[in-house]
Amino acid sequence: MKIIQRHYIREFFKILGIIAFGLAMIFSLLDLIDKIDDFMPSKPSLNKLAMYVLFNFPKYLYFLLPISLLICSLFVFSQASRNKELMAIKATGGRLKRLFFPFIVLGMLLSISDFLIGEFIVPDFSERTRELKDDIRKKEKKLSFKEGTLWMRGTDGSIVRIELFVPDKNFAKGVSIFKMKVSVLAQRIEAEEAQWIQTSGSPGIWKMRNVTVYNIEKGELKKFPEMDYPYLESPDLFSERIRNPEEMGIVELYKYTERLKAVGFKNTKLVVDMNSKISYPVANFFLMLLGLAFTVSGRIGGGLVATGLGIFISFIYWLGYTFMLSLGYAGIVPPIVSAWFVPGVFGTFALYLFRKIPE
Repeated sequence: MKIIQRHYIREFFKILGIIAFGLAMIFSLLDLIDKIDDFMPSKPSLNKLAMYVLFNFPKYLYFLLPISLLICSLFVFSQASRNKELMAIKATGGRLKRLFFPFIVLGMLLSISDFLIGEFIVPDFSERTRELKDDIRKKEKKLSFKEGTLWMRGTDGSIVRIELFVPDKNFAKGVSIFKMKVSVLAQRIEAEEAQWIQTSGSPGIWKMRNVTVYNIEKGELKKFPEMDYPYLESPDLFSERIRNPEEMGIVELYKYTERLKAVGFKNTKLVVDMNSKISYPVANFFLMLLGLAFTVSGRIGGGLVATGLGIFISFIYWLGYTFMLSLGYAGIVPPIVSAWFVPGVFGTFALYLFRKIPE
């Protein structure tokens, strides 16, 4: 049995390498093609374009791995079933569940691996992608963002720190402005909060509230209930640098959510995304188990038919999963339910079919 298992594991990894890495590379190239019109005016080198594809690769591998595992398990074992190999194993006293045991362990390990890719590799490479895009477009890096905190330079050359920025509200909490004079801090402005105000016919301005101005040169301190600050750019600039939830690790996303909650903002979408950071990688195990259970029926057909079935099941899974996430974003269902309902249904169905495998 071990020799047969090793044979199927080798075949499995061959197909998985072609499907998972091939699809991830194709989607990375398509991403580059989509951005090429923005890049070409700067005449980037082939090396930078290749690096852009490479930096996007982990993100697409993370999203495509569950689908690849389903298609791969269906393809490998549907071929074995069609060639009567599984029947021969059973005829010689072999047990299919025992044959599939290494693949169950493999599915668990790949679920953990996909979680680690999404937690550590994707956020790091997403940041590198942003920096590379700025380099290709020859755009100056005006700000940095981490866990909701923004650091940037004002249009007057001052250094600005925003402790927490809420993109949906164009609202900032804990604004600190440091004005330098010959490398020495000359003035410091502290505001409890700031709101971007835009009226018709006006480009917009930041209105700061509960402001304290420390004039270090003169040794003065003044307080104002409200102050306009024209040297800070619009929130449109911030949106270019703020990471999307899928580009954050679950730890960073959790810290950001807690900081929003601490200042009175409950972002349901972020809570849903945080739960999906765990539920999505779990799909690797469930979909692989589902693929193994389907192949035993012996009615799937050849490799192309199995591949088509895998794509169809993946489409149904993705449609249901995104639909439930949308319900969670809208607050119609609780975040935990929206993120776990579809994986739970598919997982239960996969376990049921696997238990029904005839021995």
